[in-house]
Amino acid sequence: MITPLPGCTRDMIASDQRSLWRYAAAFPLTVEDPVTMGEGCTPLVARRWHGASALFKLEWFAPTGSFKDRGASVMVSVLRQQGVRHLLEDSSGNGGAAIAAYAAAAGIKARILVPSYTQPAKTVQMRAYGADVELVPGTRQDTADEAERQAASIFYASHNWQAFFLQGTKTLAYELWEDLGFAAPDNVIIPTGAGSNVLGCDIGFDELLRSGEIKRRPRLFAVQPANCAPIHASFTAGADDLVPVQTHPTIAEGTAIAKPIRTGAVLAALRRSAGGTVAVTEDEISAAVMALAALGLYVEPTSAAAAAGLARLLDQSVIKPDEKTVVVLTGAGLKATQRLGELMGLFPPTAS
Repeated sequence: MITPLPGCTRDMIASDQRSLWRYAAAFPLTVEDPVTMGEGCTPLVARRWHGASALFKLEWFAPTGSFKDRGASVMVSVLRQQGVRHLLEDSSGNGGAAIAAYAAAAGIKARILVPSYTQPAKTVQMRAYGADVELVPGTRQDTADEAERQAASIFYASHNWQAFFLQGTKTLAYELWEDLGFAAPDNVIIPTGAGSNVLGCDIGFDELLRSGEIKRRPRLFAVQPANCAPIHASFTAGADDLVPVQTHPTIAEGTAIAKPIRTGAVLAALRRSAGGTVAVTEDEISAAVMALAALGLYVEPTSAAAAAGLARLLDQSVIKPDEKTVVVLTGAGLKATQRLGELMGLFPPTAS
């Protein structure tokens, strides 16, 4: 992790930059030549959801179609400046696509390891950027384990391990603050696998609190599929670190991480914000996909889990309808065409 920083005040925003680099003053070092494709500055749109008003942050407007571009831009920029010319990444899909894209833009060779069940829309995207893509049999955890083995001979630029990736994801907090007229929302609902958006929001809002730009943190809620919910299980058990759980395949493949490496930090962030966790069923996720699409928001199932989580929190009166609540929609529906086609009965089902 990076040592806590003083934060960026509104007069330090580089308003001539239409990307997350408008918050470069908040980064721990100066990057002379950022690798950027205009990531950040994504729309925040209001919709009625489950009888309440919600603000949906459309992170799929990023260059590669997911929020992972925030972390990729900052991390790859720093790594190139430090002389890295060949890197390794493991991913369930979106992270690999983001790292492949930014490595290509930076002139860096990339090898991406993904589970063999990863949606072709994502692996084709990685290959198009020129990355060497390796399909690993087994679970998402098997892919991470294989990456650690290969890290003996190639620089491991894991978006889950690298601290500078979180320096990119923290710009989501800065952007929401600016979107809302330099104020914090009451709640942020986040689809969660390894927890990089939870940690990014924790870091970013902490800096804004430290700099005096906000008076309180928003509550952060991590939403996971019930079929793979180790952070939820650990949180509800009152644990300070990972509680082992049995996992099953899920339509929300972007969050199918059985052993998140920063579980302890994610749990601490959720508790610091007075937030919590939600585990949603496959049926709830599928229903949320279609309900969002009916509002014009076409997202992959991983993103829809967050909206399903908000419905649950509203039903439980944990969140009130009049609160200012942001739902982070992390990835485009185009990333999961096969899965969504199966859900709609347009394609025959495939094995997970």
